[in-house]
Amino acid sequence: MKKTVLITGTSSGIGKSTALYFASKGWNVAATMRTPEKEKELSKVDGIKLFKLDVTDPASIQSAIEESISVFGGIDVVVNNAGYGGVGVFEAASQEQIQRQFDTNVFGVMNVTRAILPYFRQKKSGTIINVTSVGGLITFPIYSVYHSTKWAVEGFAEALQYELRPFNIKIKNIEPGAIKTDFYDRSQDLFKKEGLTDYDNYAKVAFENTQNAGVNAPGPEVVAKKIYKAALDRSFRLRYPAGPQAPALLFLRRLLPLSWFRGIVKLVVERGFKG
Repeated sequence: MKKTVLITGTSSGIGKSTALYFASKGWNVAATMRTPEKEKELSKVDGIKLFKLDVTDPASIQSAIEESISVFGGIDVVVNNAGYGGVGVFEAASQEQIQRQFDTNVFGVMNVTRAILPYFRQKKSGTIINVTSVGGLITFPIYSVYHSTKWAVEGFAEALQYELRPFNIKIKNIEPGAIKTDFYDRSQDLFKKEGLTDYDNYAKVAFENTQNAGVNAPGPEVVAKKIYKAALDRSFRLRYPAGPQAPALLFLRRLLPLSWFRGIVKLVVERGFKG
């Protein structure tokens, strides 16, 4: 019997690539997004069905899960991919921007996870995969709010794995480094506050240097392949770095004293800044 994966945030980037990759491997794919009526590519692919799901709306999550089970006969893997990237100095972030970041990146993951757990518990199996980031274990300037959400998901998953193991439910975190997606373009929300200019020079340099990392990074397919590998992994391994930079960055963070690692970050991200 074909296995089924439900993926959130499949309208672009990592989510769309993951949907296509799983379909190419013969899986049933429940590709979910807030506005499936606008999606043209995935709807034409064999094995992929579109479902409406907003991770901030528990009713839409429950409906998408029930419809996916009805259409495909079950769900084996859930991929929490939907995300929102707010970037900029913390002081410039509005309450609404901070709330939206947590609503999507943290509470959205929790909403989907809570909704699928009764089903996975009943069948005594299932895998939940969260697309987090190396930014859930290390930090960079102008990403404080984004990092705080990814660190939250890393801690959530690390603790939750103890509760789920007796039911043979696996939870896994995919931790990409820089990946060339629209995260570095249309999906970013830049924090700006009228009248606040003291950070402008620093923020401009840090933003340009981090943007360059995205321009030269591999595409989302590398993350899709790692998600697929995690889905097939029968072990209870929690963390899967993705992309060429991620393993090295995480290794250095573990190996070096924080002051040394912070020096490397400053050297790269603050290059060209004259304070």
